[in-house]
Amino acid sequence: MTASTMTPFPAGFLWGGATAANQMEGAFDADGKGLSIQDVAPQGIKGPRTPVPTPDNLKLVGIDFYHRYEQDIALFAEMGFKVLRLSIAWSRIFPHGDDATPNEAGLAFYDRVFDTCARHGIAPLVTLSHYETPLHLAEHYNGWVSRELIGFYARYVRVLLDRYGSKVKYWLTFNEINSVLHQPFLSGAINTPKDQLSQSDLYQAVHHELVASALATRIAHELIPDAKIGCMILAMPIYPLTPHPADVLAAMQADHLNLMFGDVHARGCYPGYALRYFREHGIALDITDEDRDCLTNTVDFVSFSYYMSVCETADPAAQSTGETNILGGVLNPTLKASEWGWQIDPAGLRIVCNQFWDRWGKPLFVVENGLGAKDQLVEVDGVRTVLDDARIAYLNDHLVALGEAITDGVQVLGYTAWGCIDLVSFTTAQMSKRYGFIYVDRNDDGTGTLERYKKKSFDWYAEVIATNGASLRRDGAWLASLGGLPPRLLA
Repeated sequence: MTASTMTPFPAGFLWGGATAANQMEGAFDADGKGLSIQDVAPQGIKGPRTPVPTPDNLKLVGIDFYHRYEQDIALFAEMGFKVLRLSIAWSRIFPHGDDATPNEAGLAFYDRVFDTCARHGIAPLVTLSHYETPLHLAEHYNGWVSRELIGFYARYVRVLLDRYGSKVKYWLTFNEINSVLHQPFLSGAINTPKDQLSQSDLYQAVHHELVASALATRIAHELIPDAKIGCMILAMPIYPLTPHPADVLAAMQADHLNLMFGDVHARGCYPGYALRYFREHGIALDITDEDRDCLTNTVDFVSFSYYMSVCETADPAAQSTGETNILGGVLNPTLKASEWGWQIDPAGLRIVCNQFWDRWGKPLFVVENGLGAKDQLVEVDGVRTVLDDARIAYLNDHLVALGEAITDGVQVLGYTAWGCIDLVSFTTAQMSKRYGFIYVDRNDDGTGTLERYKKKSFDWYAEVIATNGASLRRDGAWLASLGGLPPRLLA
């Protein structure tokens, strides 16, 4: 291998893309599917839930993957995907969540999806619960505040592993499990309004999810010995705003609130700093000896999303919070931001990879990363496309940083770019916040043909995969070709 083609990415690296059922499938009431919490959240995390599904909820149709999955998977294969991260809609399998028997039509749908992936040589990476808990479990049990959800989830998991054990080898238990503290309804199906929840309520829900995750890991190891099952964390490195020791300590303590989830998944017990936090904040949890034993079923790998970093400070006068950061945090004065205020920090991906590897010694999998932006469909040489150079620059620089982490010695299994095809945004429930390599003709008002068009980034990512990352630009050439960051990324 010549110097020009050398790449830090190992042979067999799993390149691909990531999606979620509630943001793309549509068919919200087809073939026996029950309602999920997403079906009554038309504005994502930006607005209140509705009593029933309403026409303004773009997720009810999504991008109609339910009927177009063969076309979409063929496009993923054309890019060279080795892996496709997707989730199973719990309410498509158990319409109410507490049903005694599963819905066969729902199971059959995912059989067809996985079989299509197999025909194209794409390995599924399946998230068991991705912000789409059955609505009935929220309204009748108050979601994960109730210990009963552990049993319902375990039944659901066992059915899926029994059914798809020969087709799926990579599994994730919960999507961004640490987000339940910040988005209790959409993350934890907790029906009680957030302002009425105590910290004990929230952390009890967290505990139930952690036990359920460990139980799913144990079931997977029993039923599919060659399967790999991981957790999934919203990763967001936290830097001290200044070198003052008080800011360094504030950043460490804020980081602990996220790292605790990985500590439990990877080490099998609550860390001392978490127990101290519980004591000092009057958080009394119901933790049984059976729970403690169950938590020792640790994951095979740690997966995470990475979009941004934040700062922290002990100085109240220096607080400046980014409105759209799901986990809050102080804005970093040295970084640019996307149109939605998410600060862009490729080096943070290398930092968090090293932190997680050093801390847990488990293989890592970057299962979400991407740039949400407003794309314009144009015609070039008679072909409709999107000239998304800013997205290419963003992804290029993050992948270069990931390669540096691998060179540092971090074991990384793969990388799945978020929203590899345009889908409905989780945070804003918009179509105009686009991440994909494939443009889907649907607008925020629900109009559009749902036709698919390849963006410029489609061919770029195909080349990255074909060369196993050797085609990435490590000289800042992408940004230079744009004259620096585009104006819309300077907000």
